Amino acid sequence: MKKKVVIIGAGPAGLTAGYELLKKSKDYEVVILEESKDVGGISRTVRYKGNRMDIGGHRFFSKDQDVINFWEEVMPTQGKPSYDDKKLKREKNLVKGGPDPEKEDQVMLLRHRVSRIYYLKKFFDYPISMKFQTFKNMGLGRTFTAGCSYLKSTVIKKEEDSLENFYINRFGKKLYSMFFEKYTEKLWGRHPSQISADWGSQRVKGLSISAVIKDMFKKVFHIKSKNVETSLIEEFKYPKYGPGELWETVADKIEKSGGEFLKNHSVIKIKQKNNRIKSVICKVGDEEKEISGDIFISSMPLKDLIAGMNDVPKDIHDIAVGLPYRDFVTVGLLVKKLNLKNETDIKTLGNIVPDCWIYVQEPDVKLGRIQIFNNWSPYMVKNVDKTIWIGLEYFCNEGDEFWNLSDKKCIEFAKNELIKMGIIDEKDVLDAHREKVKKAYPAYFDTYQSIDKLINYLNNYNNLYCVGRNGQHRYNNMDHSMVTSFETVKNILNGEKNKDNIWNVNTEQEYHEEKA
Repeated sequence: MKKKVVIIGAGPAGLTAGYELLKKSKDYEVVILEESKDVGGISRTVRYKGNRMDIGGHRFFSKDQDVINFWEEVMPTQGKPSYDDKKLKREKNLVKGGPDPEKEDQVMLLRHRVSRIYYLKKFFDYPISMKFQTFKNMGLGRTFTAGCSYLKSTVIKKEEDSLENFYINRFGKKLYSMFFEKYTEKLWGRHPSQISADWGSQRVKGLSISAVIKDMFKKVFHIKSKNVETSLIEEFKYPKYGPGELWETVADKIEKSGGEFLKNHSVIKIKQKNNRIKSVICKVGDEEKEISGDIFISSMPLKDLIAGMNDVPKDIHDIAVGLPYRDFVTVGLLVKKLNLKNETDIKTLGNIVPDCWIYVQEPDVKLGRIQIFNNWSPYMVKNVDKTIWIGLEYFCNEGDEFWNLSDKKCIEFAKNELIKMGIIDEKDVLDAHREKVKKAYPAYFDTYQSIDKLINYLNNYNNLYCVGRNGQHRYNNMDHSMVTSFETVKNILNGEKNKDNIWNVNTEQEYHEEKA
């Protein structure tokens, strides 16, 4: 008899678990429950009038070979993709010895990694570089103060009991106040002094001024490093039609291998007995449907998972209720042009700025980040020769004033902020679209400090495995979420009951990576 594995959530973690189980064993029946009509979770690709949006931006780069092998297996790359500068008109990224990406859908493109900070109406490299242009943009006074501040931080270290002190220890107080403080507050809605340093240790690893200087010298003397920080990588792979293309392909392979998808199935209750999960109750339209199983893999938010259980101890319930999240709104804006000059040596289609992301540090706007979809992949834009398709990213809380704005008012608000910043002219706006994402970012404050107690409680259920970003309440990158599922599948196949290897993903030093 096959064992039935019920997977909650069809994001990267859930899909990876289903794919790996069906690939490695014939002994399991896989059912995947997804509350929406789409697969991919936050890594899906949103389609709008021929244009595509990547929600949050997803670089396909990892230090984990299993993740790399997974991507190559699902969406193989024939030969090494490279920029074909002679045919820059459409930046086709022809695959040497392989298919033309215009004719072949399932192809990974190699992209330039450019993410800069927009501050004082000037561009600064991210991470901060030691280039002359950086010092020129900062001005003599700020540069001197920042230098003294950094030197002080190398001698006098603060106790890392907050994200603020984490940053100050690595960059000095002046650079922290210029490039981290306000953006972090926009992102989380809390001052960095109120946020756990855990977020920094998981997201920015060993990134510091010294790391930037070391990287600079390695590039000057052409010294290759296997352990390059994710923040410092210069290239990454990207599916031709965005991250959703890869996860839709994974879902198709799962179905062809016998896996079952139940979409629009929202898990609202979990039935448990004798330290085992017996079944889940799903809301399907106006009805409820019970689905039983032998093994349960959950990528649903920990808060919702505990809320659906019965007879949960009060202290565990209170920790779960208090776990905070940050929600997310993206406004896609289709424009004729940007009022930003490409002053880099990177060639781009239409000579637009080469950034994938622009981090907005200006304190007088709510806007947190700008994506330029043309630079992720030219195939994300219907008319890439004549239009620029950008994503304006806002961080908020579900139900707050910004979240509750109508589509029209939200789009107008976002458009006016770009006009105020001088990045676009109103006459150049052609179209717009808004997307809202709940629980996009698990946050590191409030009851997060007691999360270990919650984890220990969940580990008592020997047939329950928590994976992914929301499933572990950990701000994982996409590859980290996948690794939690790799570890889960290993445990299931090997009969391993201890789940420390699953929870330890992205806590050990070699896993640490950055993505603001």
